[in-house]
Amino acid sequence: MASKPNVVLILADDMGFSDIGCYGSEIDTPNIDRLAAGGVRFSQFYNTARCSPSRASMLTGLHPHQTGIGILTKDDRPHGYPGALNDGCVTVAEILSGAGYATSLVGKWHLASNIRQVNDAWPTRRGFEHFYGTLAGSCSYYQPASLTRGESNAEAEAQAQENYYYTDAIAQEACAFVREQSQANKPFFMYVAYTAPHWPLQAREEDIAKYRGRYDEGWDVLRERRMQRLRESGLLADAVHDCERDPEEPAWEQAEHKAWEARRMEVYAAQVHRMDQGIGDILDTLEQTGQLENTLVFFLSDNGACAEVLPLDGSAEAFIQRRPDLKRLKPRNGCDLQVGNEPAIVPGPEDTYASYGRAWANLSNTPFRLYKRWTHEGGISTPLIVHWPAGGLDNGAIVRTPSQLTDVLPTILEATQSSYPERYRGCDIPPCEGNSLLSALRGGQPTDHPLFWEHTGNAAIRLGRWKLVREYPKPWELYDMQTDRAETQDLATLRPDMVLDMAVQWAAWARRVGVVPWDDVLEGYRADGKQASEAAG
Repeated sequence: MASKPNVVLILADDMGFSDIGCYGSEIDTPNIDRLAAGGVRFSQFYNTARCSPSRASMLTGLHPHQTGIGILTKDDRPHGYPGALNDGCVTVAEILSGAGYATSLVGKWHLASNIRQVNDAWPTRRGFEHFYGTLAGSCSYYQPASLTRGESNAEAEAQAQENYYYTDAIAQEACAFVREQSQANKPFFMYVAYTAPHWPLQAREEDIAKYRGRYDEGWDVLRERRMQRLRESGLLADAVHDCERDPEEPAWEQAEHKAWEARRMEVYAAQVHRMDQGIGDILDTLEQTGQLENTLVFFLSDNGACAEVLPLDGSAEAFIQRRPDLKRLKPRNGCDLQVGNEPAIVPGPEDTYASYGRAWANLSNTPFRLYKRWTHEGGISTPLIVHWPAGGLDNGAIVRTPSQLTDVLPTILEATQSSYPERYRGCDIPPCEGNSLLSALRGGQPTDHPLFWEHTGNAAIRLGRWKLVREYPKPWELYDMQTDRAETQDLATLRPDMVLDMAVQWAAWARRVGVVPWDDVLEGYRADGKQASEAAG
């Protein structure tokens, strides 16, 4: 190839498996669909079930426990994880920066336990020369807390702009970086980490208006339609026969407050739609500057759809008191902040702070079970789209071999002809846990290797067609992914030998990568006089 490719890694936040058009959604995502039409889709790609662990794994090629981030970014030592990227890993930005690439992060970081003082876990200290975004996790889209430019607080930038909206700002900053690099004589790596569509449900009214009425038929009808489109696309083939509603949720016909329920999903769809528009701006800028042809683009989500209900664990007042960013938030319309999922709070505007709930998350994860935090398919399945016009990809193909986030870094390194180090900044670095997907992207046979997960006691191992999965503290379940990706027929009692063998392999992996037993984490919280429920973040 004449020159090394640029790399653009685009990550959505809390977006479900079927929330984009090319994966069955009714949400309009023409720009992401454009990537899929001219690239390759994956039908069995997996994240790690939660935002911070997924980001750590994707950027380092290691399992999150190896990087210091097993749950979120809270320092739980001595009973748990430090909650920040440690010195025993190297990021793709650090590797590519050393290989002559310009590097940029635009958007959410969420990999540092200390976001008040500059430290070695900040993006600017982990290979990113340019950074504009948020250091923390969720935040207001209109006045994002922990907004940072370089190593300086930039919250005033957002507050000074009457029409500021974080999703738009991420795209604008990314486009500016692309234009700047078009004048430079070296390739670039840009990590675009959206917070959309993570709660709070906040969107521009003109975007919400595009979806008015689209969800009036409810989650049951829409889930069946998504399932039909997934079947027609070939993404699931015959691996899912049933598409059942979450048994904990009512049928749409029995749901109360239907207009308010539909509004929640309208706002969520508007958030995804606005993200897609920003991705379109980035692609257009790459094209206008003559760089799209030789730019390797990834698009995926950090975990499955989120079923969390706001306020988390308590009253709205208590939730605000625990969040300093919300305590000082002053909506521009002069109203007080309204926190909670109740019909009196109509989501969308800057003064609301709500989520869309379990029933709509069940739609987002069509056709899978459970949600963010769990290691069942609903928690870990993500779309993955890879687009590289000059890369010789098997455009239009669907890769069906199971793979996961540890495979992203090796793919980038092979594409950019860069080497993974054994040591970095005086520290030994564990071997990369994943394999390059480049051969599979070009129509070859991908490497099939064991896949492992653990998050807050929920655990899984995938060996070929078989998946062993556990919802803490319940026993192991066994599923044949070739015929039952919806995980409806537990075969554990029929194949106890397989359950035992796979459980032994999982335990060996857990010891090797430093998984802290969840019972130990919980006991540590109790020993410190804290509620065990706080341990999950």
